[in-house]
Amino acid sequence: MTAPVAMTARPHGAGHPAPVLLHVQDLHAAYGDSRVLSGVALTVRAGEAVTLLGRNGMGKTTTIRSVLGLVARVDGVVMFDGVSILGRPTHLIARAGIGLVPEGRQIFPNLTVAENLRVCATAGAWTLARVYGLFPRLAERRTNMGGQLSGGEQQMLAIGRALMTNPKLLILDEATEGLAPLIRQEIWTCLMALKAAGQAILVVDKNVAALMRFADRHVMLEKGRVVWQGSTDELRADQYLTARYLGV
Repeated sequence: MTAPVAMTARPHGAGHPAPVLLHVQDLHAAYGDSRVLSGVALTVRAGEAVTLLGRNGMGKTTTIRSVLGLVARVDGVVMFDGVSILGRPTHLIARAGIGLVPEGRQIFPNLTVAENLRVCATAGAWTLARVYGLFPRLAERRTNMGGQLSGGEQQMLAIGRALMTNPKLLILDEATEGLAPLIRQEIWTCLMALKAAGQAILVVDKNVAALMRFADRHVMLEKGRVVWQGSTDELRADQYLTARYLGV
């Protein structure tokens, strides 16, 4: 079971929206001669949870990779905390305050749990003790190698590692994919606690029902283009959207 998360959310007066952390506008991206994104636009404000929705191959992961400087051919506007990060090296983008939980976890199998967490640590509120408080299972396995962990434990480690960077924005790409139901629920409980504590989050996941319980707004992609953006209430009220753009 995850422990409560203590963070300080930024206060915002009535009628005053939270400041924009991530601003993406007219984003185009390609791999070689293959164009993947065509004019993607989205924003994430401080303390807000936003999802990227769409079927497989619609450009969700490419959008994340483009924001993080991991796609060579990118054009458009990518601002983070008021500063352009388009074209910056990925390690500098991470230092600016974006933490990534990548698809496939990508933990270091030959490092211990504690070493995996320390390798990305920066000064701030998130420490080893706080990550162990959020995921007690990691505390129990702190001396085990990453490769010795179960899939669920590796996912907890990937989230803990991202938090150790003390991010202003946490990005998760398919964080519950392939996990057992109980572990998936534990991950969602963790994310809900982080959001309640003021953590800004951008998430890609296939579990639309869980996303609608969790997120404030949603951005839907189809063939590399934004086809819809709106609130959870708006998405819940329009069954055509999920049938048209998310149905198998």
